[in-house]
Amino acid sequence: MEREVDFLGKYRAVSSKLKKRFLRKPNVAEASEQFGTLARTLENQECPQYAGLCCLAQARCEQTLANSPGEAHALTEAARLFLHAAENDESLYCAHFDEHLTAAINCHNHAVRVLTEQKQPALAATLSLQLGNYLRSMGKPGEAMGHFQRAAELQFQNPLDCLASLGLVASCKIETRDYEGSLTVLTEMEYLAQERGICPNSPHLIGAFSDTVARCEITRVLLLMLLQPTPHRIRPEHGQTLERYSWQSVEDTDTAISCLSEEMFLLLQSVVMACQYIILRDGTVLTAEATTYVGMALSVCSMESVILRRLKYKIPRTNPSSVRKTPVTGNNITLSVQQSI
Repeated sequence: MEREVDFLGKYRAVSSKLKKRFLRKPNVAEASEQFGTLARTLENQECPQYAGLCCLAQARCEQTLANSPGEAHALTEAARLFLHAAENDESLYCAHFDEHLTAAINCHNHAVRVLTEQKQPALAATLSLQLGNYLRSMGKPGEAMGHFQRAAELQFQNPLDCLASLGLVASCKIETRDYEGSLTVLTEMEYLAQERGICPNSPHLIGAFSDTVARCEITRVLLLMLLQPTPHRIRPEHGQTLERYSWQSVEDTDTAISCLSEEMFLLLQSVVMACQYIILRDGTVLTAEATTYVGMALSVCSMESVILRRLKYKIPRTNPSSVRKTPVTGNNITLSVQQSI
């Protein structure tokens, strides 16, 4: 900031124009423009936190003028500047109390509320996603979860966008080790995709919905293997999911199974059988095979690889001298499953 320029004096001078005087109406539009100019000047002087305060003053002026789009724009700019200030504090390792981040969250929430009142849910959902992605990148998935959930609620009329936001919610729950909550979200996603993605004259799902159902099915199976619920505590829909891979074959006409490739179905069936019998030669064999195929099918999602790593350490080991190897093959998949003698 330039020392010879009194930015605080300029701010006070503009604010004084908004005071009510006898027989004189304040020029709110002029004050709003001057606050915006001062905010741009402070941003160029690398003072984002002070520029954010000027944007907040501009938003109050736009609210007085009943200009909702201008108010939402000013609030969004203030949130962006406060986030920039928070990034500067983190990069410089400055002692702080997350005051800039808190101010940015409040500005985002206010802008979302304004846009929702103006019946612009798409823009409101975009702001929620933007803030959620930032919080997640800062290592705060628990706080980002609520913003992703709000974005999904705002995008309910757009099923694909809603499913993408719910997928982010499930990822955050997995990062915070809330596996049961993630399983509930994934089940909701699968039902929503089957409901909104069915073709009128065909039992099959549209391409994007089919990929979503496949991703949800894979992640749900891995989560169930990680949680290992008892028969008394397992929910009926989750029990039906496990039964698909215990008794059914690739030719069965189940909607979720029809979205999976034959290799993926056989792999998941091997995972379910191996974890049910809890007899494996080495967990790394199963994990390496699963990581390969899951990574090929879901290259943009890391949820499954995280679950597989945690599942690997949960699989109990057995004494190699007390087991015998039985190869289970299916096309190009070969998985060594041990069975007790």
